[in-house]
Amino acid sequence: MVLTDNCSRPLLNLRIAVTPRCNLRCDYCHREGEENCARTATTEEMSVSEIVRIAKTAVSLGISRIKLTGGEPLMRKDICEIVKEIADIPNVTDLSMTTNGILLGFIAQELRASGLKRVNISLPTLNAETYKKLTGGNIENALDGVKAAVSAGFQPVKLNMVVLNGLNVDAVQDIMDFARQTGTILQLIELDPINVEGTYYSTYHKFLTEHEEMLKQKALTTETRRFMHNRRIYKLPDVTVEVVHPTENGDFCAHCTRLRVTSDGKLKPCLMRNDNLVDILTPIRKGANDEELRTLFMSANQKREPYNKNT
Repeated sequence: MVLTDNCSRPLLNLRIAVTPRCNLRCDYCHREGEENCARTATTEEMSVSEIVRIAKTAVSLGISRIKLTGGEPLMRKDICEIVKEIADIPNVTDLSMTTNGILLGFIAQELRASGLKRVNISLPTLNAETYKKLTGGNIENALDGVKAAVSAGFQPVKLNMVVLNGLNVDAVQDIMDFARQTGTILQLIELDPINVEGTYYSTYHKFLTEHEEMLKQKALTTETRRFMHNRRIYKLPDVTVEVVHPTENGDFCAHCTRLRVTSDGKLKPCLMRNDNLVDILTPIRKGANDEELRTLFMSANQKREPYNKNT
């Protein structure tokens, strides 16, 4: 059984924000669309058992692909326990994580042994000074994380590069070269207008048209990920590059197969909206049975609709 929404879009993927905390301060981060997303050490987080119960409910409804997000998931000391418990759920075919990579060098092998299959690592530049300016972090820690992920055997390891006008546009070729050298896949991502100031967006948003034209000319083959927002994959002779257009793109919305769980335990049908959330954590803490949780999931699924219906 696979759930579909009122627009016949299947529900195949669940993104679970396991914490709102992060050890970097990237101004371009959309924070999974969460409003008032606290990042302090005192923030109450869902327990391991609560996260796993939500994941089990999702899988019972036909969702087989789960991604752990944040904040920064590796801020949780029990992240390997979370990974192992979800990986052990029957019918989970893909368990992945998005991370800034800063702590990955210390824990990549353990995560892989716990059942994590692949990782997406944020890498906006290879320049130490620019990286510090954009994130507040140390580029060497992130690069160590990339190398540790490759060494641990994650397949694939993807590098997420948000392209920012006037800040890192010139770094695209460098990161393509780095992806080639490390055997990773590069994802070029347009800046989202979510959780960023309007002036920041208008200043730093960069359309990826020119880069995509370059990739088309160099690619041996081009594929389209139908169930991943119809994004295009360009397979060059020695490196693979995916291009991710932002959510104001109607094609992106029309092919969305995702549901999110916020760090405070709410089902979030759309990245762009916070007026249609479905609280699942409170019912869990009040003793809701499995069927009641499935009903909440089905309700959230029915609230899914393309944000840009007419784009």
